[in-house]
Amino acid sequence: MAVLDVVAEGMQFPEGPVATSAEEVIVVEIRSGYLCRVDTASGRVDRFAYCGGGPNGAAVGPDGMIYVCNNGGCEWQEDGGILTPGERPADYSGGRIQRVDPVSGVVTDLYTEAGGNSLNGPNDIVFDATGGFWFTDFGKRHSREMDLGALYYASPYGDRIEEAVFPLTQPNGVGLSPDGRRLYVTETVPGRLWAWDIAGPGRIVPDGPGPGGGHLLWSVVGYQKLDSLAVDSAGNVCVGTLVTGVISVVSPAGELVEEIVVPEKDLHVTNICFGGRDLQTAYITSSGRGRLYSTRWPTPGLRLAFNL
Repeated sequence: MAVLDVVAEGMQFPEGPVATSAEEVIVVEIRSGYLCRVDTASGRVDRFAYCGGGPNGAAVGPDGMIYVCNNGGCEWQEDGGILTPGERPADYSGGRIQRVDPVSGVVTDLYTEAGGNSLNGPNDIVFDATGGFWFTDFGKRHSREMDLGALYYASPYGDRIEEAVFPLTQPNGVGLSPDGRRLYVTETVPGRLWAWDIAGPGRIVPDGPGPGGGHLLWSVVGYQKLDSLAVDSAGNVCVGTLVTGVISVVSPAGELVEEIVVPEKDLHVTNICFGGRDLQTAYITSSGRGRLYSTRWPTPGLRLAFNL
């Protein structure tokens, strides 16, 4: 059984971890609206950039800037010390992609719509080797209805944004295979992990029976939900799994090979990233409890395009 250590706690629904060095992990705080640096040695949390709304996922771009998926905010409930996000709030500020200067903390809105359609709840983001990025739009939940979601591809320079797959049902995590030729996306409540081959920057191969011609790589058994993901250097897709509070490790062939249990059960085990000098330190967000954990991973994580 994996041993998980608390790196930092007391945060307001942390997600989107990005290991920017062996000593630092950046996370978003969805509830507070801040982008934060976590010192992995001391556990100190530095809230260095205010994004507003609900920053939900983050990635380092080719220019060294941090790109943030902002879902526009949500309502919150607290039960037994565990936070749970809810419906679109009265002060919803609109979904958007933001660029954050990691030195000055200046935040710039980069995209708010694509092809005339508003971004409703951008969630997760990954850069490819060419410098473009894929991101999911989860949509927002309303009192009696739910937005349809989508997958997009965009340039970090504000000059290109395209819809790649529509509709999707609550698309959440997004990641790339080690060779960059396969794209993965999770759907939250359906508990499905989809895969598409990539033909080029922003172009998928629609040769499967699923949404956008995708292939179903894996789906959960029983009542579980899927959140964000990271890929390790062996090509395993490591998925934050809600309700059961684990990281589900899925092979490139679609087999569930392991479940990493997070201590002090939290329904909202949401994200994982890899860091450390050898990329064998996994950082896991237990978002409902406001914690960032670390654990030794048996396989090095996948080195992302523009960080570490």
